[in-house]
Amino acid sequence: MENFIFPIADAHCDFLYGAMEYGYDIRTLKRGQTIHLPYLEGGNVALQCFAAWIDTTLRIPPIQQCMMMISRYYAMLEQNENMVEFTKDFDPRSGKIATILTIEGGEALEGSLSMLSIYKKLGVRAITLTWNENNELAGAAKVRQSKGLTGLGKEMLAEMNRLNIALDVAHLSDAGIYDALKLSKRPIFASHSNARAVKNAPRCLPDELIAEIALQGGVIGVNFYPPQLCDGEASIRDIVKHILHIVSIGGVDCCAFGSDFDGMQVFPKDMRNSLDFQKLCRALMAAGFTEEQTSRIAYKNLHRFFTHLV
Repeated sequence: MENFIFPIADAHCDFLYGAMEYGYDIRTLKRGQTIHLPYLEGGNVALQCFAAWIDTTLRIPPIQQCMMMISRYYAMLEQNENMVEFTKDFDPRSGKIATILTIEGGEALEGSLSMLSIYKKLGVRAITLTWNENNELAGAAKVRQSKGLTGLGKEMLAEMNRLNIALDVAHLSDAGIYDALKLSKRPIFASHSNARAVKNAPRCLPDELIAEIALQGGVIGVNFYPPQLCDGEASIRDIVKHILHIVSIGGVDCCAFGSDFDGMQVFPKDMRNSLDFQKLCRALMAAGFTEEQTSRIAYKNLHRFFTHLV
């Protein structure tokens, strides 16, 4: 097999929380840190999404947390000239790493529609309404018999549509995703979700939701968190199984990578950081994907989705 080097797009990492809480620096690797500039460069990552994850256990108010992480994001860009904000005309062959700012957890809105326009001006391109707990906007996937979007959640979605901020349905309940698909005027995406038919876990998507997200032009980023990949020790082979299944349901244009690096403490045995992305691409080709199909999954699908948001 030819040794292709693919540009990589990664829909989700939690580096910004580590930067806020643990002093992570993109150039200096600390214990527990996974997102590291030499790793990104070595894995040929050309597009990386950085999530501001809201930790509801902290005594810091959610908006203040979010602003602190946004500040860390822009400091990172200022200090690293080869990291830039994503634009429509970004070329993955430029040698630069394009970055996209997202928010994980609707608590960052604190119930205020006006916060959406502020975050939009600050460069936020996508927001999840929940993390692992129900909140005033929607029900979370990990809560049994969880609710869908609340009235306020539906208002938030309408305003996100108006402002062209993407709804990220990772962590959202099935009922919430059904509501979003029915109400959203724009494609939605799941930054780091897997296939429930492969691993029966609440945060993995059932086939009917995969199909509908794909039908409406959305993208699903497969994550690398072992408990959402398989029972027992996980490997790249398990990531490929989820990708194969999602593609079989929604087509090759709906699937992407959404690692969840810096958001987990356990990893597949052969997928431990961004350096391993090219191994994953080779595994996709070994599983029968063509060079073009692999390129779509690895980079082009996520690039296409975000060009409509900048």
